[in-house]
Amino acid sequence: MNPRVVLNHGQARTLFAAVRQLRSGPPLVAFFAVMYYAALRPGEAVDLRKEALALPESGWGELYLSTSAPAAGRSWSEPGTRREPRQLKPRSVDEVRVVPSPPELTAILREHLADHGTTSDGRLYRGARGGALSESHYGRLWATARLTALSPEEATSPLAHRPYDLRHAAVSTWLNGGVPATQVAQWAGHSVNVLLRVYAKCIAGQDDALRRRVEQALRDGRS
Repeated sequence: MNPRVVLNHGQARTLFAAVRQLRSGPPLVAFFAVMYYAALRPGEAVDLRKEALALPESGWGELYLSTSAPAAGRSWSEPGTRREPRQLKPRSVDEVRVVPSPPELTAILREHLADHGTTSDGRLYRGARGGALSESHYGRLWATARLTALSPEEATSPLAHRPYDLRHAAVSTWLNGGVPATQVAQWAGHSVNVLLRVYAKCIAGQDDALRRRVEQALRDGRS
């Protein structure tokens, strides 16, 4: 993972505001937000349903993920559509991944449900004609938002070049915030080995802070 793709919180909020200003953007603010705040893969976000949300009026909520609908050509998908619903990667059919919803994401999701509702089968996001949200649709929207929200230098850089990079930002934020790698791996749906390999540079940047914690623990142990 190239660290240059990872955006900070201010940049993320600016991009989401730019998405909201686009003609078909408001219903997809929450789509991009679940990737940034909860590290969902695009296929997981596309298939996110109301029944998977446990959201209080405000504060921390939870997402209960059990399905994904990754993009695939019609000739390769079993139901003959561009997306084929399946279990989470790399989990069994009945396995659920629980991901925390920070207060800001909880507010965004509640606003989305109030303003845009769901499809008849409970999906939060719909495509241009009401069907499944396509990669080309949200990809074009994201590309336009980047040009609007970022500086010319940032727009030509790898920064958040793909919507998938929002997931990288979420995982990097958790790691840099001191969340143990085992917990980050569980939230993100990675094995610990994959997490440590992909995000090694993010973890390496925590060395000084972790050493200070060890020193503090040793001092506390002397009392």
